[in-house]
Amino acid sequence: MFTDATILFQIAGIGIIVALIHTILKQMGKEEIAQFATLIGFIIVLVLVIDGLSDLFQQIKSVFLYQG
Repeated sequence: MFTDATILFQIAGIGIIVALIHTILKQMGKEEIAQFATLIGFIIVLVLVIDGLSDLFQQIKSVFLYQG
């Protein structure tokens, strides 16, 4: 799916964007929306990590269950 460090850069990019959005919304006095934006960013990163772990476990499974 992803090459070596691509997923790390994606997570870092999402983190930076979410931090900027959170800061801007908090300064505007919209703390609830800022927390919601942070939660959405966390869920997106969580989905990326779970997808990466799924690929990792599939590769490990294919190594240990090699039948050829």
